[in-house]
Amino acid sequence: MTSFAAITAAADRLSGHARETPLLSSPFLDDIAGRRVLVKAECLQHTGSFKFRGGWAALSALSDDQRHRGVLAYSSGNHAQGVAAAAAAHATPAVILMPQDAPAIKIANTRALGAEVVLFDRAKDNRDAIGAELAEVRGLTLIKPYDDAEVIAGQGTVGLEIARQAADLGVSEADVLVCCGGGGLTAGVALALEQTAPKMTVSPCEPERFDDVARSLAAGEICRNEASAGSLCDAILTPAPGDITFPILSRLCSSGIVVSEEDAMRAMALAFSRLKIVLEPGGAVSLAAALFHGDQLSGPATIAIATGGNVDAALFAEALRRFG
Repeated sequence: MTSFAAITAAADRLSGHARETPLLSSPFLDDIAGRRVLVKAECLQHTGSFKFRGGWAALSALSDDQRHRGVLAYSSGNHAQGVAAAAAAHATPAVILMPQDAPAIKIANTRALGAEVVLFDRAKDNRDAIGAELAEVRGLTLIKPYDDAEVIAGQGTVGLEIARQAADLGVSEADVLVCCGGGGLTAGVALALEQTAPKMTVSPCEPERFDDVARSLAAGEICRNEASAGSLCDAILTPAPGDITFPILSRLCSSGIVVSEEDAMRAMALAFSRLKIVLEPGGAVSLAAALFHGDQLSGPATIAIATGGNVDAALFAEALRRFG
C-alpha cells in the first residue's frame, strides 16, 4: 500500500523533472458554476497529462537491473506516454500495449518517445495474457496504470501542489474533483490532501456508462463496467477500480459524479476560451462536474484537476464548433 510518506518521497524524486502545473481561474467559469472554480492544469505537464508523474515515480523506484531489462505498460495513451518519457530519460527499454482504437496522436506520440508499441483489439484480445507473455519472455517489469503503489505515490504529488497553491490563494476548504479511471490519481490526491488540506473533499468524476467508481462507492464493493470501449473519454475507461485504489477511495472520497460526453465537450470549449488550455474529453470531466453539477457539491470553492490534453485535432475542432 502507498502512503503519505511514499508521496513525499516520490515528490523528492520528481523534483527537477516534473512541472509544477498552475492553478488557473476565470470569473466567467465562476459565474457558470455559482462558486469559485480553480483548475489544476495537468494538461500542461510533460507528455500532456499527470501520468508523467506516476511513470517517473515508478521508473525511479526500480532497481538498476530492472531498468536495464526494461518495463511494460498497458495504456490507451496517457500512461503510455508518461512511462515512455520516463523510460527514455532513464535509458530503459519500454514496451507499451495499446488498444488499436486509441487516439492516433497518442499512439504516434508514444512511438516518438522511443517506446515499442504493441496494438491489440480490446473487444477480442486478452490484454493481460499478451502482457504476461511479453513480460515473461523479455524479463520486463510491469508498471500498472493505477493499481501500483509507486504510481499512486507519483500521482499524489498533484495533491501536494494543490494544497500549497490553494493556501497561497486563501483557499483551505474545497471540493476537489478528479477525472477518474481506475483511481490512481484520485487515491493519491486524497492521501496527500488528508495530511495537507483536511478540509478539502475529493470526488471522482466519470463519464456516463463508465461510472464503475461511483457505483462501487455507492455499493461498498468493487463494481465493473459492462462495456470496455465506446466513449470519447478514452483516457479514463477502465474495467473497475483497483484492488489498491478502492480501499483508499472508500475511506477518503465522497460519492462520485457522473457527466455526459456532451458536458465534457462543452467543458473543453470553455477551458479553451476562458483559460486558454487544451483538454481531451477524459481530462475535462472534472471541469464539467464543477460547472454543470453544482447541486452535488457543498464546498465554497471547487478545484477541478484537468488531467490531460492529448486530443485529436478533429475532435477538438468539433468541440469548439459545437460549443465554442
